[in-house]
Amino acid sequence: MSTTLPQQALCLSAQDRLVRGVRLGFPIFLGYMPVGAAFGILARSWGFSPIQAVACSATALAGAGQFIGLSLMKAGADVASVLIATTVVNLRYVLFGATLSPHVRDAGVAGQAALAFSVTDETFGVNINDLRRGTGDGWSMAGVGVVAWTGWVAGTALGVFGSGLVGDPYRFGVEFAMPAMFTALLVAQAEDKRHVIIGIVAAALTVICMLILPGKWYIVAASIGAATVGSAVYR
Repeated sequence: MSTTLPQQALCLSAQDRLVRGVRLGFPIFLGYMPVGAAFGILARSWGFSPIQAVACSATALAGAGQFIGLSLMKAGADVASVLIATTVVNLRYVLFGATLSPHVRDAGVAGQAALAFSVTDETFGVNINDLRRGTGDGWSMAGVGVVAWTGWVAGTALGVFGSGLVGDPYRFGVEFAMPAMFTALLVAQAEDKRHVIIGIVAAALTVICMLILPGKWYIVAASIGAATVGSAVYR
């Protein structure tokens, strides 16, 4: 994976940068394990085979989208409804990809596709913060993605094969793992008052859009709205 390297990374080999990315992404691994386990437990309780549940996490890597798709299937929704709902929820990744793409222009089609697959809310937060500091590149992003994927899949497998022992995972408070991770990412990225203000704008737009828009469109609308406000006010 050949990418344009920041000055600080020139002295490191590709392997070193990959390992560095793994270290950066390890907190994501820890956060994904319990949430992935919750998905595995729910998938098994709702009729998924062990192979189906693990394969879903291994090929999708879309936490919220997977939970939404699972709940819709349990409710008897058809395939088209599930695909549309999960697509809407995951449209925000188009924005994430557009933000990261200038930093991996030289990675080639295969490299860019691999990095795009690894983009989640958490990996985006870690990678964009690293790139802003001038220490990130395609190899470090790959390391973050690998360790995040491993945590999500391993957590799902743990939930699948331990579902009979755990029972209801929500009695352990696992639903708080994802909000806590998002909060930590926000704090890490808020470098000045502009970021704080746009964060508040995004939160306000999320609440407003959630009240007036159907389904999960409020996620996309609030993201685009906050980004638009930020680009207009802080050129």
